[in-house]
Amino acid sequence: MSESTSPWAQRWVVLMPSVFVLIWSTGFVVAKLAKPFAEPFAFLELRYVLSLALFLPWIFWRRVPWPSTPRQWGHIGLTGVLMHAGYLGGVWAAVKSGMGSGLSALIVGLQPVLTAMWLSSRGGVINAKQWAGLILGFVGLTLVLWHKLELGLEINWVSLPLAIMALMSITVGTLYQKRFVMPCDVRTANSVQLMAAALVTLPVAWSLGGEFVLNAQSAFALAWSVLVLTIGGSSLLYILIQRGAAASVTSLMYLVPPCTALLAWILFGEAITATTILGVVLTAYGVHLAIKNTQAV
Repeated sequence: MSESTSPWAQRWVVLMPSVFVLIWSTGFVVAKLAKPFAEPFAFLELRYVLSLALFLPWIFWRRVPWPSTPRQWGHIGLTGVLMHAGYLGGVWAAVKSGMGSGLSALIVGLQPVLTAMWLSSRGGVINAKQWAGLILGFVGLTLVLWHKLELGLEINWVSLPLAIMALMSITVGTLYQKRFVMPCDVRTANSVQLMAAALVTLPVAWSLGGEFVLNAQSAFALAWSVLVLTIGGSSLLYILIQRGAAASVTSLMYLVPPCTALLAWILFGEAITATTILGVVLTAYGVHLAIKNTQAV
């Protein structure tokens, strides 16, 4: 997808972060819908395969170029293993193993801080205002999720390592893509990522039984995951990482739980408390500080 200087293209570039946050936030809603009817890795394997079934005809019809070297195939494939199989598989499996969605979101919410720590240690410019924004964003994130944490936590030797795996996968995957993946059409890049994720996920799904009960609810969750989360959300994440500073992109993840809380209130009637509202405000301001004061690293 070539860039354009048209007014519409410029407006779209400005809207990309907001659209990404809104789309990514629906992932937690989808997980809630699919959880009773599907083993996590079986669901994700179907998601990857069906997404490829849509991407590949589009690619061949439009004659979109694939990555030009085997090295780039390897780099993009590794990001797919980390950011699809590792991150999504870890979060879904942690929740399925008993961890509350609030705690899993809080653990994964450490990603912007870990990213900033790594960039700082490698000589990246993370200034005082950006650090303040990152810390303030995490405090706000904690407040948004506080009511979920108060409901009780189930942490065991399975769920906690899975959540930590998800955190490390999305953090390393983001940094690795920014460092090693050369500019490439988002359709073919996403397809290579999905191929790699599907290859890694398949034996795991098979060994766990591959349960998937097809009904209206699970079908809707799967369709939304393919059409909106993968083709839309994952593609936008790829573009944002390629275009922007890593610390700036990861700070957007802070906005996902507040947006999810709003969606849960609209769709499921989950309560929004004064603490949640305060957390949303602090998170939004923290992200504003982090992005406004970010240099390209």
